[in-house]
Amino acid sequence: MSAVTTVELPGLTKVATGKVREMFVDENDKSSLYFVATDRISAYDVVLANGVPNKAVVLTQLTAYWFNVLTQPGTLPSSVGPLSTHLISLNPGPTTKLTDAERALLRGRLMRVRRLKMFPVEAIVRGYLAGSAFAEYSSKGTVHGEADAERFPAGMVRCQKLPKPVYTPSTKAELGEHDENITRAKAAELIGNPEQAKRIEELALAVYTAAAEHALKRGVIIADTKFEFGLDEETGEIVLADEVLTPDSSRFWVADQYEAGREQDSLDKQYLRNWLVAEGLKGKEGVAMTAEIGAQTSKRYTEVYERLTGQTIESALAKLE
Repeated sequence: MSAVTTVELPGLTKVATGKVREMFVDENDKSSLYFVATDRISAYDVVLANGVPNKAVVLTQLTAYWFNVLTQPGTLPSSVGPLSTHLISLNPGPTTKLTDAERALLRGRLMRVRRLKMFPVEAIVRGYLAGSAFAEYSSKGTVHGEADAERFPAGMVRCQKLPKPVYTPSTKAELGEHDENITRAKAAELIGNPEQAKRIEELALAVYTAAAEHALKRGVIIADTKFEFGLDEETGEIVLADEVLTPDSSRFWVADQYEAGREQDSLDKQYLRNWLVAEGLKGKEGVAMTAEIGAQTSKRYTEVYERLTGQTIESALAKLE
């Protein structure tokens, strides 16, 4: 299976290009956006020259799965209130003019979503001390610039479970730039509204906690993840948006193989990151994966989808017919 790294839809207007997604507007219905996932993959904020086969379908269908799970009554605490997402449909709008070939291309990789004003932060939640957080903790005793003995006790080891999930935001870099880990106070400053900043933190922690419990029952640890939120300017509601709890945005570990104090076997893009580091290619532009690395990354993405959802990608796609 070949990877799709570019998407052009002449019948729609392209309004933005991200690391993974292309965004379009249907001129016949400007109330929504078309989020179209490609098979592009980025690591260390650099988009690789080739893509991962079937990746876009996994990201889109897993996001849709999580949106369904997380919006079910009783999934989040009543004190947090109901969760709203940006998803309208996994199919094109009724007035959208697309050829049969374009519809086939979009099958499984399309989300038609609400138009929102996106907040300029990545809402990262960590349940375990890993990645850049562990590196900072080891060298400085802080995580995202914060020293907090209750949240980050002394003496923790790599990949150790934190006393409770923590909100550790970062900036949201433009394409080609690098995200920067920041304090909660800095995130609130960037958001510009204390109540909205508080609500984003509250929602991010609640969504992570519910998802982590759900995943653990299926043999998967969600070590950390990042969310994006947007503002519905008509209602003032803060809405969960973009991709959610996918192998691109999360660190997934196999639960029965977990052991604190070492790196974990992952079902996410860490496999690709490890290869880049081993080959001395971390952060370099124009790098292409070998066929084996691409295939193994695709295999891990598909495996975590099946573990979490209990179904195959093919069965999810069949429901779109």
